[in-house]
Amino acid sequence: MQESVESLVRLLESYRGRDKVIRTVCYGSQLVGGVLTKKGETDLSSQQLGKSLLLFSAQLSHCRTVLRLFDDLSMLAYSHSYGLGASEEDAGVRWISVLTNVADQLYYPCEHVAWAADAELIKVRSDKWWLFSTVLWGTSLILGILRSLRVLLLLKRKLKEYGRNGESSRHSQLCRQMRGELLSIISSAADLSNAVHWMPPGFLWAGCFPSWLVGLLGTTSSVIGLIQMNTSGSEQPDSTGSS
Repeated sequence: MQESVESLVRLLESYRGRDKVIRTVCYGSQLVGGVLTKKGETDLSSQQLGKSLLLFSAQLSHCRTVLRLFDDLSMLAYSHSYGLGASEEDAGVRWISVLTNVADQLYYPCEHVAWAADAELIKVRSDKWWLFSTVLWGTSLILGILRSLRVLLLLKRKLKEYGRNGESSRHSQLCRQMRGELLSIISSAADLSNAVHWMPPGFLWAGCFPSWLVGLLGTTSSVIGLIQMNTSGSEQPDSTGSS
């Protein structure tokens, strides 16, 4: 029990860890709130609790938007350190990663302008800037899925190669990497489904998801993010898939 508490404290002490916890609670509240609101059609108390959870979720989402005002420099530093991906062995992975970094970098200023417009700090319409940020988020997620699929293909080739050469020592390591990429694909696909939902009406299934489904997809993605962070201990900036 004490170890679990200490792990949670360490997670909350880091900015990325705290953001992932807030994200999980945000979508989890939306999931439960959406279910209770739907159930509340016949139960007034459940409906009231559901509405409160949905409001709480909206406040946490706004909190994360404000905190992301300070993410530009860390993202820029990461993009600069990655550069054109000279350390990557595969050209496909390299250029997909570069394009992902570009989409992620552009996402932040678009979201900042949208937030400032909603806060009436600047006199522009926020809806088009929210659209730009959603499109960039979706683009980043699609590129992330393509990158993971490419990495999976390369790992499968290595797995076969090591099998032929009788090198079984790296088999478990490669399998762990493949599981990690599969989780990334599931996470990005869940977020991409929500990104499409937040597009203007008429685009695919935009606006068709009930609150509980948005919460379920977001919670799935968030829990996977926590698992991956705990496994890797990575502190590199999140992609816009963390929205």
